[in-house]
Amino acid sequence: METPTAPDGADEEHVVIAHFRLARDGFGNADQREQIYEAEQAMQAETEQAGVGEVDGNEFGGGEAVVYAYGPDADALFKVLEPTLRSLPFRPAHVLLRRGDAETRVDL
Repeated sequence: METPTAPDGADEEHVVIAHFRLARDGFGNADQREQIYEAEQAMQAETEQAGVGEVDGNEFGGGEAVVYAYGPDADALFKVLEPTLRSLPFRPAHVLLRRGDAETRVDL
């Protein structure tokens, strides 16, 4: 017999997904990708130091860069990531904060 999972979502991992529009279609140019990679490394170090989660990778395509981060509390994770995310020059940009079934969009 299986024990059902508690409906409160306490064990669910929260997600922060940052979307940045690049200047060119496709994968952007080499300088843009390098800026995303450097920011991703900085955010990984920041999340590890704060103990709020981890940066899990990125995707490039369709003129957009997307960075993914996971942790137990999307708000705490975003608070740590926000300064670095806002420092990137690519606009328009936004972040999705997913908490279980709920999602919030924050424009950068």
